Formats: sequence, C-alpha cells, structure tokens
Amino acid sequence: MATFQNGGNGNILQHSNPLKPLKPHSHSLSNPLSLFSQTPDPKLTITGPSKLSGHVPISGSKNSALSILAATLCCSGTSKLTNVPNVSDTRIMASILSSLGAQIEVCDDEFLVNTDGVRSVEPSSDGIRKIRAGFFVIGPLLARFGEATVALPGGCDIGARPVDLHIRGLRALGAVVELRDGKVQAHAANGRGLVGGRFQLDYPSVGATETLMMAACMADGVTVLSNVAQEPEVLDLARFLTDSGACVEGAGSNKLVIKGKCQMHGCECPISPDRIEAGTFMLAAAISRSCISMSPVIPCHLKCLIDKLSLAGCKVRQCNHETFEISAASTDVIEDLRAFDFKTGPFPGFPTDLQPQTMALLTTCSGSSTVEEFVFEKRMGHVKELLKLGARIQLCGSTALVFGKEKGSRLRGSRLVATDLRGGMSLVLAGLAAEGTTEITGTAHIDRGYESFEKKLQFLGADVKRSIPLACQMA
Repeated sequence: MATFQNGGNGNILQHSNPLKPLKPHSHSLSNPLSLFSQTPDPKLTITGPSKLSGHVPISGSKNSALSILAATLCCSGTSKLTNVPNVSDTRIMASILSSLGAQIEVCDDEFLVNTDGVRSVEPSSDGIRKIRAGFFVIGPLLARFGEATVALPGGCDIGARPVDLHIRGLRALGAVVELRDGKVQAHAANGRGLVGGRFQLDYPSVGATETLMMAACMADGVTVLSNVAQEPEVLDLARFLTDSGACVEGAGSNKLVIKGKCQMHGCECPISPDRIEAGTFMLAAAISRSCISMSPVIPCHLKCLIDKLSLAGCKVRQCNHETFEISAASTDVIEDLRAFDFKTGPFPGFPTDLQPQTMALLTTCSGSSTVEEFVFEKRMGHVKELLKLGARIQLCGSTALVFGKEKGSRLRGSRLVATDLRGGMSLVLAGLAAEGTTEITGTAHIDRGYESFEKKLQFLGADVKRSIPLACQMA
C-alpha cells in the first residue's frame, strides 16, 4: 500500500475570503510527483505479424477515474474508488490532490481519498501541466472553498482545447475569473460561494461539462446546463456526485439540472470499464485477423465501433452481459476485411479517442476509406508514422484518405515515435500487423492511458517487448 500525503508546492495562495480561511499545512513529501516523474521513457519492440488468441481483462476507465478523483474535493470525509486503472495519468492526478492537502492511500486498484486536510486552493502547477484533466479541480475548489488558482492544463498536443467554456460557465455561476501569468485565478463574486445559474455550452465538451457539474453541485440554488456532453464518463461522474449527496438530474441527455447542496460526503464508487481500451483491443483483434474475447465491456458504449467492424466483416458476439468475442480470422466466406468511412463526433458518435487506432486497421483492409476528424484538429500526428510502415494515406487538414493494402502486400516494420496517447497506440496496433520488427519510442504517452498494455498483448500471444534505453540505465 502506498500513501500519498500533501507534498506542498511551496506556493500557498494567500486567501482574501475571511469566511473560509485556509492555512498553510504540514507535509511529509517535498514533491509527490517525484514518485514517478523520473521514470525513463521505454522503447517497445514488436515482431510481427502477430496472431492473437485468448481473453483480455479490461481495466477501469481512465477518463472516468480522473474526473471522479477531482470530484472527491467536493466531499468531506473519505471516498473509496475501486477499479481505478494503474496508469500514469491517475498517479499524476493523485499527486495533484495531495499537493492540495488530500491524503490518498492506494492498494492495487483501490484509492481511498480523504480531503478533510485540504488547506490550499492552488494545486501543483507541475501536475496540472502534465495532464489536461488536472484542470478539473478548479470546479470543486471554487465550489467548496470559494476560490481557486489553477495553472493552464497540459496533456497531448492534439490541437486547441481551450478552457474558455469552463471559464464562461464558472462566470455564469457567479465567479470572477481572470488569467494571470499562465494561471486561472477565480473567486466567488459575492465573497461567500457560487450561485445557481444557466449556461449553454457552444460545443458539448466533456471537460467543461464535468467541471461545471462539480461546481454547480455546491452552488446556492438551481443550475441548468444545456448542450452538455452525453459521454458515459459524464454519467459516471453524475453517479458519484449523486451518491455523495448531490442532486443531478438529466445525466445522459443534453441538459442537466443541478440543485446545489451546502455539503457533500464521501462514498464508495466503482469505476466503469474503459470503453476506449475495450475498443482498442477489438481493433487489435481485427488488425491481426484474430479471435479474442474481453470483459468487462458495456455494449452500448461501443455501438459505433461494433457497427463499423461488423460492416468490415468482423464477427462480434456478446457472450454474456459483459463479455464480448470478436473474430476477424479469415474463413472461406471472409477472405479479408473491407474498408469503411467514418467521422468522429461527440457521443453517441464515433469516439475521437479511437480514430487513430481505427485508421491503423483501415491501412490493412481492402478498398479505400475516408476518415474525418471533427473533434481535435491536430489529431493526425500518427499519419506520418504509419507512412513509415508502408501505409498509403493522403492527408488534407483533418481529413485522411486511406488506401487499403494492395494484393499480397503487408505493412513493414520500422522505427516509429509516439507523440500522443491514442496515436501511439495506433502504432502498436500497426506493429502487430507489420512484417518484421517495429520499434516505438515515446511510449510514455501510451502509459498515460493503457494499464499494462504490453503484458496484456503478450498474454494474447503478441511478440511485444519493453526495454529501457541503455543510456537511461547507465544514468
């Protein structure tokens, strides 16, 4: 069991709200990020082509876990989160909470988070700049303590992901929000706390929806949020908030009605299975022309992908309420998979987080495909790496024309660089299908969102090895 306690960042905000004084706090770790920030970037070596078989367990949702970890700041007492994936993003979020004064105990996939010791409203800037989800803490901090100072977020470089929707929504709840020296500084205009209000999002942003949900849960009065995100992760957060004493109505629709509560309490919350990881392994089976099963999976979360894979010629069978089997093995009937077109969009549309992996599959299918990215304008960084393997792709802005394989041809192994989380995983999938050896660096990006992914692939029969560069071992 590991215990995270506040490490402080040496920069405790001096608070102006006399009703909610926050005092400097003691700490036992000088920098909780140091627990894992110095890990050298490993290299993956994949020898293909691979044939997969067997069963793969799906971890808890990384995206759900991050928002729910932030939401524990709304609660007094201890929150118990189970099925939390052991990925670098969740560890960084733990360090962000501990920099505020929260105490976190981690045992396997279980997080115990106690926020009674929170004494700062300015989290570690180092942590916030590592993951975009770190910015989510601005909502609960502002709601519970009346003020917050949070650095602008980091994460994968996949295009503009502005926080203007977060800021405008918080202003609609009675906050004064300013941007100074790369940080967002906010406080309740009335000197007491947020107030209920109405806000319509220009775009159904998941991050903005979740931030405003958390802020509204402790605002005085009723808040109505419209054109909100409908992703499963939003439902997961609403379930946690409701179990913690909040009143959230309409989760899963495009309008939320939230009745503010003056106090919330910790609860026990299992994290739902990761739909993006499940979809990635479905695509791994397809690109390797294999048959595997996986669980737990929530079928309605993956309907778009299942429909496209079925159109391509894969057989997807639901074995029970949480187990899927996907088969793309060649038969007398199905000689090869067929190409298909798709475009990304908010849920229930095709997930942008599965676009790069699906494009990798399409490079091995018969026929041509059009891939349109409508969520992140720079989510095509994987294309130039796929070209190194022999893929045939023409890129025009956020639209890619993918020409499938020619008769008798295969992708060929090469040296590749992962530059973001999902794009990096698309290279892994392509390496499974490629002839020869594929080496991938920059895999720390992939570790942000996939728990033990190379071990899971090894168990399915893939020849995947992780190694640390010699120079890092000698350092």
